This record gives sequence, structure tokens and C-alpha cells, in this order.
Amino acid sequence: MPVVRHVGINLVWLVPGQTGGLETYAGALIRALRETSADLRITTFLSRDAAAAAPAPWTTYADPIVVPVSPARRVEWVRGEQQLLPRAAARAGVQLVHSLASTGPAWGRFHRVTTVHDLIYRHVPEAHFGVRSLGMRVLVPLVARRSDRVIAVSRTTRDDIVELLHLPPDRIDVVPNGVTLPGAVAPTPTPELRERFDLGERRLLLTAAAKRPHKNLMRLLDALALLDSASRPVLVLPGYPTPHERELRARAGALRLAGDVRFLAWVSREDMEGLYAAADAFVFPSLYEGFGLPVLEAMERGVPVACSGSGALAEVAGDAALTFDPLSVREIADALAALLTDPARVEQLRERGRRRASEFTWARAARGTLASYERALSR
Repeated sequence: MPVVRHVGINLVWLVPGQTGGLETYAGALIRALRETSADLRITTFLSRDAAAAAPAPWTTYADPIVVPVSPARRVEWVRGEQQLLPRAAARAGVQLVHSLASTGPAWGRFHRVTTVHDLIYRHVPEAHFGVRSLGMRVLVPLVARRSDRVIAVSRTTRDDIVELLHLPPDRIDVVPNGVTLPGAVAPTPTPELRERFDLGERRLLLTAAAKRPHKNLMRLLDALALLDSASRPVLVLPGYPTPHERELRARAGALRLAGDVRFLAWVSREDMEGLYAAADAFVFPSLYEGFGLPVLEAMERGVPVACSGSGALAEVAGDAALTFDPLSVREIADALAALLTDPARVEQLRERGRRRASEFTWARAARGTLASYERALSR
């Protein structure tokens, strides 16, 4: 089987601080590829935004090449991937280009591997705003079919690709994500976070979800309102602002929850680790996920989890979380109440969660990715 010696990683799409789990995936995978295969040469093709965020894994563990676009504008993203990246990859002499965010170059004299994280644009069209939704509908099927191999991060996503994109199952490799371990940064002390975010001494309910409709945060607010106001926890929602946040704030106001919810902007890694350390429980009510990395990150840190019991979330969580029907406000509220009032259940979930999270490592993800590269070169 051919051996991959020089791979290009497509990060034209990356806007640090605005791409959530995809940014985590990119940084962790690049580092794990370097640690797993010291002889592998990695060239990263970066947007202006990603290049400006150095030092970062895509510059520390790779040779960066700047593709002069700013992908916050979808048309720039597409121009960078379809026009500029193939030429840059040819000049760099890479054997293959691995695109990490479901789209990538549809042409070029190199092999192609594409990671498809989910098909949310098909299941929940309102998850993407404006022209991006149209772009996903056109580019994801095109690039998947032009790729030598497609990496799916879960069996759920693989099945969606087969059913909705009509790709042969034998061209898809299931390579689950890993979990970023705590300890890389020192968590912000709990007293400092409580003062800065006006949390007082209340119990803390955390969710790490983009403020988009498919994350189902509207129903989470409705469920929070069902909890007894005298013992209600404060719900903390970190993440970059989106147009949907205005609707969430309006719903919180209508439910008289303004004092019970904290809408934070994007927080630092130190602050996020501090929030995990301070949290009494983690909730993830998403309607659809291709994987569900935040659930595993909370488990790894010993935070008891309640999450949606559908699709990839059920696959990833196993028996280590309380699961609920994400369409049922009552079930969400009951799960939250159980996490806040049943100490024995909480301790059981902490133990199961840590054990479950330990099964997902970035070293394992890197080995699966390298195997996919070799299959692509053989095609």
C-alpha cells in the first residue's frame, strides 16, 4: 500500500473563535498526526484569519501557506477552496489534500480526502444562515463524490452520507473524534468566574452549543422555566453571537428568565475549563449532531451530562448520560431536575462518563485518518 509522506490540510474555512468544534477538530488532529507519524510532512493552507491567530497547531506542527481570503464571507471561502487552494497545493507538491470541514477543492492533480461531520443542512436547513445553506447543498455532495475517501466522524453520519449523498459505503471511513484532555491550560478560578459573570453562589448549568436553531436552546429555556424558581440553577451559554441569539434573549425575557441565563460571548480556553470545573451539570439538547464532542468533553472533566437521545448523540454518549427526547420540554426539564437532585445518579454518571470519554482519543483518530490517506493513495 502506498505511504503518505506529504499531506496538505485545507483550513481555508477557518476563522478562529467562530468555528466551534471544527476548530477543535483541526487543532487536535494536526497535533495528533504529527505525534503519531513524525516523518509525515504537513502543509496547512490557511485563511488570512487563521494565519493571524498564530501561534496555533496549524502553524506549530505544520508548514503554513496563506491562501489570501477571509472566509467569514462565504464567497471568499468558495473562491479560496475552488480557485486558489488547488494551485497552491500543486506548487507545494502535496500527495493529497485533506479538507476538514465537509467542503473542499473539487479539482486538482492530487488525491482528496474530505471529512464530513454531518449533513445538518439536509436535516435542519435553518441551521445555516443565508448563502451558506445554498453553498452546502451544492458543494458537500460535489466534493464528497470527487474525493478518493470520505471520513465520517460517526456511524450516524456515515449512514446519512450513504442515504442522502448516495456514496458507496466502501469509500467511507468512520473515524470518531478524540477528546481534548484537561490540563493543557489552567482553568480560571471559580470565584473569579462567578464574580465576572455575575453567577453569585447559585448552582451552574452549562451548555457549550452554538447559538443556532438546531441546537434546540429554545426548548432548553422552556425547560428551565419549569424548574422551581427558588432552586433554579443559572444557565450559562458561552459562544459567539449569531442572529438566533436575539430570539433566545427575547424568549428568556418572555419566560421571566433574564436573571437566570447568562449569554456569554466566545470565552477563552482558560474560562471554558473554569466553567466546566464550576458546573453542576452539562446539558446538550441538540436536535441533530454528526458527533457531539461537547458531551464527551464534559464527561472527561467529570461533569454529569444530560443530552438528546437521538442520532449520533446516543451513539457517542452510550449509557454514560441521561438522555431525553429533544422535542419534549417536559423530558428535558425532568432530566435537569434529576441531575440537580439525585446525588447517587450524579456520581454514577461521573464514573461512567469518564470511562466512556477515555475510549475516544486523538491518537486513535490520527491512526484512522492516516489509514484513510493510504486508502486514498491506492485508489
